[in-house]
Amino acid sequence: MTGGRLAHICRHPIKGHGREMLASVRLSADECLPWDRHWAVAHDAAKLTEGWNPCVNFARAAKAPALMAIESTLDEGTGTITLRHPDRGAITFRPDDAADTPRFLDWVRPLNPENRAQPARIVSAGPKSSGRGMTDSDFPSIAILNLTSLADLSARMGHDLSIHRWRGNLWLDGAEAWDEWNWIGKRLTIGSTVLEVKERITRCSATTVEPATGRSNADTLSALESHFGHQDFGLYAVVVEGGDIATGDAWALQ
Repeated sequence: MTGGRLAHICRHPIKGHGREMLASVRLSADECLPWDRHWAVAHDAAKLTEGWNPCVNFARAAKAPALMAIESTLDEGTGTITLRHPDRGAITFRPDDAADTPRFLDWVRPLNPENRAQPARIVSAGPKSSGRGMTDSDFPSIAILNLTSLADLSARMGHDLSIHRWRGNLWLDGAEAWDEWNWIGKRLTIGSTVLEVKERITRCSATTVEPATGRSNADTLSALESHFGHQDFGLYAVVVEGGDIATGDAWALQ
């Protein structure tokens, strides 16, 4: 049986605008990782409907690479978030407070190319209680990735690729490189939780960007295409049975 340890837990409270590492988290059935992509930044050309919307409506690193260098810290109790960027310093605000929005937009606007649609407002896919985030998938997904596959791709490219290029949620250690392509339709246990693997994640140009600088420096898409004939990296899964998970927990493929 394939298995190993959960190496990293990562969430992105504002879609495309920062990441933070967690030591533990509680997953719930049919929900995203708590607070992951809870908010998104709609641009001035967005055509939004109520609830979940596709990524073309939002400011994101595929169009604004500098956004990849943002780090974040969320205070769940107050709904307050701090964003940090090497070129913009830090800002602390409440995404649900409309009075804070102009200050956030002033902070983030210089990170967006002038010839692109500009950030206009902060939206969410629903209340926190809905468990829904603005994932790239049209279902409440959790992104699962294989550290050994990342190491293999890094070696093939001769470039040490950060885990943060891929904006994943759960990074697994212990699997063989690229074995995850055989997991579609199977169930994965992590601690007391059970997730069902649904589909591969097809990647965009954001993965070419170095998270430390917000500048493109590694052609991950061409590397995936040339070595494997596709641009997929990682898996979307859904939570079937919820529970607490923590880094270091054992995982196994059922």
